[in-house]
Amino acid sequence: MGDKELKALTRLKRKLTIENLWIYIIKILIEYKEIKAYDARKLLRTKFGIKTRSITVYGVIYRMTREGLLEKITRDNETLYRLTDKGLEAYREGIKLLENIFQKLK
Repeated sequence: MGDKELKALTRLKRKLTIENLWIYIIKILIEYKEIKAYDARKLLRTKFGIKTRSITVYGVIYRMTREGLLEKITRDNETLYRLTDKGLEAYREGIKLLENIFQKLK
């Protein structure tokens, strides 16, 4: 495989993972209901093999909360995040979009 192909695949992987962490975080929340931002980073690594910096995950969660995809709650002096209906709808639409793209590329 040539050097340019390798770079293209590296860019594709980054676009489908790091640059779209929101969809993976929502998938985690569908299963776990509520999580701490720190736990989101650990689960991204164990469930999806996505290794990223803490600051990246915190930034994505902050934006998701600001956009109304997540709800921030405090329980026992811990900050937790929960999926909103808007977040679930965004996830479903995102999955449909990806499925449509993959179908066209096959």
